[in-house]
Amino acid sequence: MIHDLIVIGAGPTGLSIASDARQSGVEQILVLEPGENAIPAEAVGRFALSVRYQAIVEKIEALAPDRVLVETAEESFTTRMLVEVAQPDYRPPEFPFEASIAERVHVRRVPAEVDLAGADVLVVGRGDDAVSAVVELLAAGANVVLAFSGRITSLSRLGRETIASLEHRREVTVLWRGEVEEAVDSHGFPMVYWVGRMTPALQFDHIVTIAPAEHSHDHDEHPNPPHVVVDPLADERHALGPARTWETLIAMPGVLQGRRAVTTRPPRTREIEQLRLEHYNATITHFDHSHDDLWVVRVQPDRADVTHRAGQYTTLGLGYWEPRVDDADEEMSDEERQRLIRRSYSISNPVVDSVGYLLDPREHDWMEFYIVRVPPSDGRIPALTPRLAAKRVGDRVYLGPKIAGRYTLDAVDHPDLDVVFLSTGTGEAPHNSMLNELLRKGHRGGIVSVVSVRHLRDLGYLDTHRELEQRYPNYHYVTLPTREPDVPKRYVQDFIGSGELAGLLPSGLDPRRTHVYLCGNPAMIGPPEWEGSTPRFTEPSSAVAVLHGLGFTPDRRKRPGNVHFEEYW
Repeated sequence: MIHDLIVIGAGPTGLSIASDARQSGVEQILVLEPGENAIPAEAVGRFALSVRYQAIVEKIEALAPDRVLVETAEESFTTRMLVEVAQPDYRPPEFPFEASIAERVHVRRVPAEVDLAGADVLVVGRGDDAVSAVVELLAAGANVVLAFSGRITSLSRLGRETIASLEHRREVTVLWRGEVEEAVDSHGFPMVYWVGRMTPALQFDHIVTIAPAEHSHDHDEHPNPPHVVVDPLADERHALGPARTWETLIAMPGVLQGRRAVTTRPPRTREIEQLRLEHYNATITHFDHSHDDLWVVRVQPDRADVTHRAGQYTTLGLGYWEPRVDDADEEMSDEERQRLIRRSYSISNPVVDSVGYLLDPREHDWMEFYIVRVPPSDGRIPALTPRLAAKRVGDRVYLGPKIAGRYTLDAVDHPDLDVVFLSTGTGEAPHNSMLNELLRKGHRGGIVSVVSVRHLRDLGYLDTHRELEQRYPNYHYVTLPTREPDVPKRYVQDFIGSGELAGLLPSGLDPRRTHVYLCGNPAMIGPPEWEGSTPRFTEPSSAVAVLHGLGFTPDRRKRPGNVHFEEYW
């Protein structure tokens, strides 16, 4: 039998080509896969595809202008058109990482002998191979985050469908255009820092990178049938990349010429209200504008449980289909505009209720968030806050089902200990929750909250904290505006180094009885890099560096100290 089409490779790229051919009326189609699985596996049955697994091709030979011989170790096939999905060469990670975690940073896949059940794995890369890596890791039982460095339009049709489905079912978290700045050793595990710092530093058990070697960018823009080679990592510009191969094939002479194009859009156009019904699971119940760019927002989830620990965070989301309050041009396709934007936010707390009593978090069914609108800048177009700015009470949003974070009061294990909160801007959100917890428990030690902002109007909770100072003699709230007229510019680090912070605590700034919590601008915090048990500070004037010089110990995972920090900026 002579096949009309043989495809080598049963990943998203190969199965997309085979399924497009099937939908266009091509009958004799065979897919050869050297491995044991197809991705996505459901496409095989959905499009009635014939797949030979563990079929390693040993020989390809042109028999005639319209005939190709394909031989595996066990069988021989003849086809009028052969499409081979290349297995690219991969280069090492482009981001720096410490040598001590090298065994946890892998190229393309984790070694088979590693048990991934329950492991947290970051996939960094692009193209259909990134989709395949995610599916393989999920099948191994891993928890997966994908930092996708390309555009969704560069994927094959099945690649797009697969990642969109996994993201919608919350089986994978996708950081679109997520760019890793570096990975450092945190107690033997990779701690990943991100370019732009819009995503908090995240720790993983393993990192898998998928980046093509330089020669993988060479593409034949004018391929000749009947044997063509497709690059699964090529972007949408290339004729034989995942996104454009089918349109290239049907324009070439041969058995596929003139076949119909298969739409790459979803099977139906969904209206905005339908998208909202499908994705949103919470309602805005309070929207207080401290000013146009600073808000206190309360969100009530459809599910009743809002239980969390003071200091933890969750995610808020809106669809790209929502209108923006600015005119920034995001240059998105129709398909991209149907995706959901998710961002992590610490859960804040009003501290007191409407009649002035300390708020009992168990008695309300909403979560509060303290949010600043991020303006567009050169090379960066924020997605979420310009859309949230257009929302009002009663509007629907997405609220993440998972509440997480180790930035809590666990270390404060005695009511006589002193507690210091240091923050910039909306970084005081988790400190509000922690303050509420301390006051409700009758904490006897000194409590100081220091907040650095540009202007006094950027303090959304100022009146509440001034009232609390009057009611609780052991509490002090210090504001450090840096751009207020006639007010000397001082930063958090200056307030520590001058001795003024120590003067507000009963026993001074004593490392033996004080815990310090920092949240906000990473430049203020200045988390250390570790050389064994010794911290090394790249920013010697940072708050953590100043505290270390006063005898404090920065926190490390499984090695708690008395300086704890969170990074949201």
